[in-house]
Amino acid sequence: MHPPITFILFFLILTSLLYLIRATLNLSLPYQHPYPEDVVQQVQRRINASIHKRHIVDTSGSGCLTGNPIDDCWKCDPNWRNDRQRLADCAIGFGQSALGGKGGHYYTVTDSSDNDVVNPTPGTLRHAVIQSEPLWIIFTSNMHINLKHELIINSYKTIDGRDVTVHVTGNGCVTMQDVTNVIIHNIRIYNCKPSGNVDVRSTPTHVGRRGMSDGDGVSISGSRNIWIDHCSLAHCTDGLIDAILGSTAITVSNCYFTNHNEVMLMGHDDEYLPDKGMQVTFAFNHFGKGLIQRMPRCRHGYFHVVNNDFTEWKMYAIGGSANPTINSQGNRYIAPPDPNAKEVTKRIEENKKKWDGWNWRTDGDLMENGAFFVPSGEGLNAMYAKASSIDPKPAFLVDQLTKNAGIFGGPRDDGGGMSFGGGPINGGGESGDNQNDGYFGMVFGSGKTTKSPPPTIIFSLSLVLIVLYVTTNTIIIVNGGGFLTLLYW
Repeated sequence: MHPPITFILFFLILTSLLYLIRATLNLSLPYQHPYPEDVVQQVQRRINASIHKRHIVDTSGSGCLTGNPIDDCWKCDPNWRNDRQRLADCAIGFGQSALGGKGGHYYTVTDSSDNDVVNPTPGTLRHAVIQSEPLWIIFTSNMHINLKHELIINSYKTIDGRDVTVHVTGNGCVTMQDVTNVIIHNIRIYNCKPSGNVDVRSTPTHVGRRGMSDGDGVSISGSRNIWIDHCSLAHCTDGLIDAILGSTAITVSNCYFTNHNEVMLMGHDDEYLPDKGMQVTFAFNHFGKGLIQRMPRCRHGYFHVVNNDFTEWKMYAIGGSANPTINSQGNRYIAPPDPNAKEVTKRIEENKKKWDGWNWRTDGDLMENGAFFVPSGEGLNAMYAKASSIDPKPAFLVDQLTKNAGIFGGPRDDGGGMSFGGGPINGGGESGDNQNDGYFGMVFGSGKTTKSPPPTIIFSLSLVLIVLYVTTNTIIIVNGGGFLTLLYW
């Protein structure tokens, strides 16, 4: 006869772990957040707190505070130049853990050339981004950097273009492949064209042969903890920002998009199941003139679209396939004059029975000029997990929240024609979307900060079960309802 205390002890341990175990077993990627609605809640709390502070501190509306929690976190400090790395503490959403080069040395770019992609010249942007150690990269002056081939960014880098105007253009443009913790801030990226079939250095010790790139402005592949903030993007051959192949923990915020066809693609293809773990926040962005579609276009994954300003599209604003979750909150959608293009959403799936269960929700969005959002799945009712407990900021505040979108200190839109970087209007991918195409602390209602469970929890559970079996000859069976059955002899 075994002491009852043994069974009670293990019962309590395993019961306390069951909730976390279920969440972990549902993960597609090791760094996917197990509770995306908690991140949604946290974003809303940050926005609410920033707007409340603006009302209390700046009642006249003429001061620095805007209610935008990212900008208000650093921009109103007159001495921000003395602590540039504070920016890394200001991200929100799924990419809020992106450290960039925080804690590392400053690297000052003094040379705008890009003459040698195998042995980059010290002082160039290419030489800075391939280094192995964390670096906070700044610029001595305004620069126009015409890339010879893809700019491959290594982990733990911040490209900080504040106080200057930095243009990045040319061949390949910005690439993040199998890296983590990258911040790109206040950079103008445009006229990016395909390039490749050439050797390019990606680290101080590695030179690799690159195939042809698509001509994206920013290409994110197999990477995590990425934050793109206050960038202006236009005129690229393929996408302006594309994230594929299991990338996750991404925030795209305060950016200004213009004059492009396929703006953003999230997800590799419908059959690539690891993209179920993709989680991206889009906040305070301005989608402006000359845009056609994909703002974004999503596969699998979870996408929080909050307080953005959609002022133009020709086909649709937000699209998707392969059952993505789309949570649209507090955005303004201004439909085009075309009566056939009023719908905000597009499912790349003609059979309504297949997409009717997809979880697409609109909450507090402002629809203008006949715009309409077609919800589905859980979005058809008021219940949306924990996200429903926090109201998004009303869409009429979008003007205030997005007024500084794009780069500081320079024109956000060049007003040019729809050149698409010399590439075809449909980009290098699909045509018109007719084809199948680390954990961080979370603030809950109590205000306490809680850590999410690590991926090793399955290993820990297995160890507990082995110890229990060896020491007590007890078998524990966990059924679908979460109850425990103890068999012993």
